[in-house]
Amino acid sequence: METHLYLDIETIPAQRPDILADIRASKQQELEQAIAAVRAPGNYGAEAAAKWMAEKGAAQIADLRAGFDADVDDAYRKTSFDGAFGQICVIGWALNDDQPRTVHGMNEREVLRAFGQSLDVPRSAQFSTCIVGHNVAAFDLRFLAQRHIVNGIRPHIVIAKAAQAKPWEVEKVFDTMVQWSGVGSRISLDKLCKALGIKSPKGDIDGSKVWDAVQAGRLVEVADYCARDVEAVRQVHLRMTYQVEVA
Repeated sequence: METHLYLDIETIPAQRPDILADIRASKQQELEQAIAAVRAPGNYGAEAAAKWMAEKGAAQIADLRAGFDADVDDAYRKTSFDGAFGQICVIGWALNDDQPRTVHGMNEREVLRAFGQSLDVPRSAQFSTCIVGHNVAAFDLRFLAQRHIVNGIRPHIVIAKAAQAKPWEVEKVFDTMVQWSGVGSRISLDKLCKALGIKSPKGDIDGSKVWDAVQAGRLVEVADYCARDVEAVRQVHLRMTYQVEVA
């Protein structure tokens, strides 16, 4: 029997203070450059230019300064999509028709080790297991591979093999987003579930709210959401491969 590993991860921004400091310094430089670029229209005389700077120019500069913290926070949050600095806080998976399982925590090294130790793919299937996920080829597998490198942990052979697969090698990786939309196009898992009449995994937590939920002490709920994503991906895969009948 062909072995399928349904997979999903949840990521959060960099947990290193130096990364946040670098972002703040970069944004401070951008702010100073933007402020320095505030100028009165070139056809204004000296008196009109001075008045413009005292009124409209000052307002523009105030707006730039007011948006600084939001700009820093936005750039910081985007590191959750960058395997160089972002961090995995939850890994969810299910082997064939097993119940979804998760490992979670704020110590990423422990999360990766626990996942590798818990991934009980039979030895005979380790080189033939197909990983199934939504945007799993471009994001989840690549992020996992990168974070294993950062943490100095050798990934499970199934993950290492799949991370090197091409998007069209469906016997190695079946990416539900790619198989539905094609390489380079996108569809959300929520929308795909709705199209196929499958219960959406989304609740009051979705991918855009993971960091806020983690900060609020709701990591267990994030793990539950990840498990629902795993189950949703499995149901989508079964539909896309004609393994279930449509009522």
